[in-house]
Amino acid sequence: MPFAFSRPLPLAALALAASTGAGYALEVTRSADIAAPPAKVWQTIGEFCGIGDWHPAIEKCVLSDKDGMKVRTLSLKGGGTLKEEQVSRDDKVMSYTYTILEGPLPVSDYKSTLAVAPEGSGSKVTWSGTFNAKGAPDTVAVDAIQGIYESGLKALADKAK
Repeated sequence: MPFAFSRPLPLAALALAASTGAGYALEVTRSADIAAPPAKVWQTIGEFCGIGDWHPAIEKCVLSDKDGMKVRTLSLKGGGTLKEEQVSRDDKVMSYTYTILEGPLPVSDYKSTLAVAPEGSGSKVTWSGTFNAKGAPDTVAVDAIQGIYESGLKALADKAK
């Protein structure tokens, strides 16, 4: 006999059950040792629109406000734009978290954290994100995010030399 519910589930419960696929999210974490004190590194990367000054893929960053939240619009070298929203920030811990609102990347449900921590006589910058692939295989989405993180962290490390 097939399984049957003794009574129908409310629509909200079905929607919640369908949305709990977050366990299938992809994850990328990259880190780099930077030869500069954490406070100096945070001064470079901590401003939400500061990414325009150090990431090699960003041509310019324009900061705006949406319902009290910081939003950055990134113009990419070679064309295209990304719109991202800062969802949390902790200057004491030296980290911020953001989401992608829109853009050309093959990802959805993207949430990322950029953080600085002491490491030896310098710093460790960690960039991590979770997301789902959108319109592309998982490997393509992961490779795209890894490339963004790795090129950004390399540029930071080179800048600190």
